[in-house]
Amino acid sequence: MSETDFDADAWAAELRRMRDEKDAFFAEHPQSPIPPAERDGFEGLSYFDPDPTYRIGATARVHDRPDPVEMETTSGPNVRYLRVVTFEFELRGDDRTLAAYRQEEAEGRTLFVPFRDKTTGQETYRGGRYMEFEPERDLGDGDETVLDFNLAYQPFCAYSDTFSCPLPPEENWLEAAIRAGERTG
Repeated sequence: MSETDFDADAWAAELRRMRDEKDAFFAEHPQSPIPPAERDGFEGLSYFDPDPTYRIGATARVHDRPDPVEMETTSGPNVRYLRVVTFEFELRGDDRTLAAYRQEEAEGRTLFVPFRDKTTGQETYRGGRYMEFEPERDLGDGDETVLDFNLAYQPFCAYSDTFSCPLPPEENWLEAAIRAGERTG
């Protein structure tokens, strides 16, 4: 579906369905980050309301020779990623960028976009949030795509200290409040 055919009601319904599915996973699955003793009282994650204005058109700038980036983690050794794409977009009248990464050994097209914004540590997890994208094909330089911040999620370490999670590098710290996606309770 092209952006000109965007159906906000269908999009919001699908987003709510995905959130319900994630809540069920967190409440019931053995690999849930919610400690087992707390699962009976788990009533679901907190989210900002779906907001289509946080579906933002972006231009991909592909790095033909991806730079390695060492990311600190919440507990443990740094992890090494490759900066494979930089997304350029406009948010509230200001030009912004976010880098997308892939682990060195990773296969596939999944792009990892960790970020911090002005909600970090106040309305959202203190370590930042993540987005992941699975483009239908490899992105080319100048390709247009949509960054949907409504899909931003908090890493497992936001719910349990037993996980070690990458922290967004400074190049992905946004000087704006992104009130979309998961938030703290």
